[in-house]
Amino acid sequence: MRLLPLLGLVVAYHALPQETAGQSAAACDPVGTVQFICGVIGPEDLVVVPGSDWVIASGDAAGGAIKAINVRDRTATALFPAATPRLRLDARTYDSCPGPIDAEEKDRFRAHGLYLRPGRSSLHTLYVVHHGTRESIEVFELDGRTKAPALTWIGCAVAPEPVGLNSVVGLPDGGFAATNFQPRGAARGRANMAAGEKNGELWEWHPRIGWKIVPGSEASGANGIEISKDGKWFYMGGWGSQTFIRMSRGQTPAKRDEIPVGFRLDNLRWAPDGSLFAAGQEPSSTGALTMVTSHVVKIDPNTLKVQEVIRYPFNDVFNFATVAIQVGKEIWVGSVRGDRVARFPAAP
Repeated sequence: MRLLPLLGLVVAYHALPQETAGQSAAACDPVGTVQFICGVIGPEDLVVVPGSDWVIASGDAAGGAIKAINVRDRTATALFPAATPRLRLDARTYDSCPGPIDAEEKDRFRAHGLYLRPGRSSLHTLYVVHHGTRESIEVFELDGRTKAPALTWIGCAVAPEPVGLNSVVGLPDGGFAATNFQPRGAARGRANMAAGEKNGELWEWHPRIGWKIVPGSEASGANGIEISKDGKWFYMGGWGSQTFIRMSRGQTPAKRDEIPVGFRLDNLRWAPDGSLFAAGQEPSSTGALTMVTSHVVKIDPNTLKVQEVIRYPFNDVFNFATVAIQVGKEIWVGSVRGDRVARFPAAP
């Protein structure tokens, strides 16, 4: 099976007037030209399984789960947690991992950021930012050879105190990097971050070394993270500062550029044309995050040019965009709120 063809160009999409979106959030009917995939709780992040008909969605809310969405029939299949999960600890790589996720987590389980490292013969590695009985990166083998993708848990890395994880990206040597969005237990942490205070940073984890802060990566609400194909550049979202950050990796001192984007930048994902999709939220005029405009832009990682793709006003059907990917002739947008992924048309 093959993933539907990807297009390299999109044009800005603007929502229909807000009053046309006053349908019941329980329905899965289209709103104008925007269609939905329902039955996925809190799909904060999305990743494409290469060479397949599947997209993996996280579940960052009570009752959420890691789910596989079929791009042909738009159905969602729960992969984890499972009644009888597949477990095979790679003790050599993840020697500090205390064991599998507590089976008693149930509704406490949260799958936040995702990263899929492509492998050979449709055997890939899926990294998951996990909140629950522990704050951790959980690692799974994803088998794409089966009728629906199958997950086997193979290890973890528990975050150091008081790091509050958000997004993760694989590194060329087999390790990974993850953002510290908001340290756990910080007094007035969210308010200070929203005001632009630098409160977190980027961390790298490597086998037999563990966690280390990436020098020069301090940010206000370090959120989405991506890496260049050669592993020499990090790209990060500054949620609190409403900025996009480009930072060299492995250079001393680090080279860093930071540009404003005009909204709270959440996840980053590569687009087919080599630019980065950046999704996020523009607060209301009062600064509140209850009624936000969802944004998706494309950012050229070389020139830092920003191109608007989607601007979608708040409504009771879909709001609070957190991630965007391209699937065929559509832009799929996830949200930490609600029970659906939105499908916006993309045009050449």
